[in-house]
Formats: sequence, C-alpha cells, structure tokens
Amino acid sequence: MAALDRREFLQTSTLAAAAVLAPGAFVGAAQVDSPSDQITAAVIGCGRGLAHAAAINNSPKARIAYLCDVDKKRLAAGMKNVDAKVTDKKVPMPEPIGDLRRALDDPKLDAVFIATCNHWHSIAAIMACQAGKHVYVEKPGSHNAWEGQQLIAAARKHKRVVQMGNQRRSWPAIIEAIEKLRAGTIGKLLYARCWYDATRLSIGTGKPVPVPENLDFALWQGAAPERPYKDNLVHYNWHWHWHYGGGEMANNGIHALDVARWGLGVTYPKSVSFSGGRYHFQDDQETPDTATAVFDFGDVGCTWEGSSCHGRRPEKHPIVAFYGTEGSLHINDPNYTIYDLKGELVGEGKGSGGEQGHIDNFLDCIKTGKTPNSEIEIGQTSTLLCHLANISYRTGRLIRFDGEKKAIIDDVDSLKFWKREYRNGWEPQV
Repeated sequence: MAALDRREFLQTSTLAAAAVLAPGAFVGAAQVDSPSDQITAAVIGCGRGLAHAAAINNSPKARIAYLCDVDKKRLAAGMKNVDAKVTDKKVPMPEPIGDLRRALDDPKLDAVFIATCNHWHSIAAIMACQAGKHVYVEKPGSHNAWEGQQLIAAARKHKRVVQMGNQRRSWPAIIEAIEKLRAGTIGKLLYARCWYDATRLSIGTGKPVPVPENLDFALWQGAAPERPYKDNLVHYNWHWHWHYGGGEMANNGIHALDVARWGLGVTYPKSVSFSGGRYHFQDDQETPDTATAVFDFGDVGCTWEGSSCHGRRPEKHPIVAFYGTEGSLHINDPNYTIYDLKGELVGEGKGSGGEQGHIDNFLDCIKTGKTPNSEIEIGQTSTLLCHLANISYRTGRLIRFDGEKKAIIDDVDSLKFWKREYRNGWEPQV
C-alpha cells in the first residue's frame, strides 16, 4: 500500500512528552468546530460497525454518508443491512467505499466511526483527526501502548472530539453504581475482581491460500508488516494473533477493567502481572485462553480472570465485583446488586445497555464541545492496563510502572512490546 501522501499522514513534528496522557487536557467547547445541523458520518468496518450504523440511524442528529469495508462481500451485506433498518426511504443511502481515505477527503464529513481490527484503530483514528474529523473508535482503541499515546496527542493537536467505544461509561445503572461507590455505600474501597467467561472453539491450523478476490488484503493489513494470507485469519481470528490483536485481554478485558478502574478511582498501576496459557486447544492461537492478571495500584488492587473456552456457568460471575469495608457491589450487565458483609442483598439497580446512549453522547459532544463519557484519554488509560498485562504475559514477568513518567521501570526487554514495527511508510507521527 502506498504511503499516505494525500493526507500528509507522515508529518515531521514529534510528540511532546508533556502532552502524552496528560490529565485534564481535553479541549474546551470554544475549540471544537460546529458542524452542520445534521452530523455526517462514515462507518468503517461492516462487522461491529453495523451496530454503530444502527445507532446513528436511530439518531436525528446524524446520518451515514459512507459505509466502508475492505471486503466487497461484507460491504454489500452491510449496505443491505443498513437499507433494511432505515424506515424513512427518503433518507439517502450511504456511499459504499473500500478505502476510508475516500471519506476523509470529503470536507463535508464531520465524524468517523471506526470498527476495524485492533491494528487499524489508532492508525485510522489519527488519520481522521488529521483530516479534521471527530472520531468514535471501538475498544481497545490501540494495538500497543505507544499508539495510544499518539492518538491522544493527535486528538489534542487537532482539537477533535474522540470517544472510545467502552459503552458501559454511558449505561445508566452502571453510572448509578459508580455514584454509589463514591458515596461510600460499601465503605472504603479495597479491591475489585473482574471476569470474562466464554465457550470459544478452536480456530484450527490455517493453510496458506490465495487471497479471495473480494478482499483487499494489503489494505486490511494496513500498518502491520505484511504477512501471507491464511484461511483462518479473516474476519475474527486475528484477535488471537499478537501481530493484529491483543487476545481476550484487549477484546473483552478492557470492558471490565475500565469499569473497575472507574469505580476504584485510580489511574496507573504500580505493578502488573498476567499469567496463564493456551490450555484448551493446540492450534494457531497465540494468546492465552485461560489467564489471570493482577494490578496493584498501591492503596487498592484489582484482578481480571479470563476463561474464554470454558464458560464456568455454575460460578455465575459478574463482570466486576467491588469489595469494601462494609460490603460488596456487583456489576451484572447492565444492572448492579449490593450486598452487606453477611452476603445479604441490600440494594440493586436496573438499567439498559447497548450502543445508543454512548453514541448519542458522542454526537452531543460534537455539538457542544463537552467532554464525552469516554474521552480518548480516559479510554486509553484503561486500555494501557491491557497493554501492560499483555507485556507481562509475553515477557513472563512482573511489570513495574512509573505513573508520573508513564513508562515501564527498568525492563529493557519489555520495550519491544511497548511499540510495534510498522510497514514502511505507515508509522503514525503526530
């Protein structure tokens, strides 16, 4: 794929260290452009992106101008899906495109919704910021920690509203639950535990085959150094390859850990460990199917336990449980329950989930310039927990972190996982 010269993607300026992950650095309303009465949006990715498209179509504030996918078959299916869900047939259909840069070249486009593979998240989001577009990017928002820093810097430099798709930040009952924790409902907070249980099957052993005619595999790989195509990679199993994804930790761990960090009121951990393995199947999956991460924040702690190939249904885990001196609070998507120290139910809250509230919040913030519920610095601070955990897993040791310097302490070997190698001409520079 040629270098992105049209958008001057490779600029020469360097990232100012003080701007990286700087708390409270979100731009104010006076610095955010006011788009037209109806926000025009592009949706990139016709898998997860179709949920974004449905939420956009349900909002009078926005319309979809472009639908994009590098797979012609998925793009065609996406267009049919969007058409079927639009009740007002007077609404113009989005233009189907295969290259997101076509949308970025449109000066009338206001916002970009990014639902690509992880290795495209920050790349596409930075490109969109540089093109003057506001950005809604799916979790985890970055493939590695360095990309997350770059994305925050791009949002600041170009004064864009950038929201990450960790939707629980906009779910009413979850917001209420966090307020309960702040009010001391379960006393002084001490610890949080997070779980993800599923029953995923083996991904098998992929065979090298010709790239399907409907797939632009070069563009699908984007900034990732080129590798041969194999038949068990696209469109989901890339999650389990370090080259493209971050395993279950980055796929689902981010949701629970973001809520845990939010509830505990913490920012950066002092140390992180993550151990486990690929126990259920012998196949192409590189990331663990069963593993436990431990995060020490000093005054409080947190764990995340993943079991992606065994659902552990009898254990009935919540997504997050908070423990305090006077009881515990459990997040049971999209609701919560509160227990005293004897285990008696003493309170609960019920709410709704889904995409709509989070996307509506993003659209409102484009109009008002207010800080979105998961502004990209908030989102990437939580995603950093996932990156540090995966670095611990891949190095096989405890990772110590300096929150002030925002750097791993005294571990040269871990630096190769802080940032990835990029295909020639694709490394983002802000």
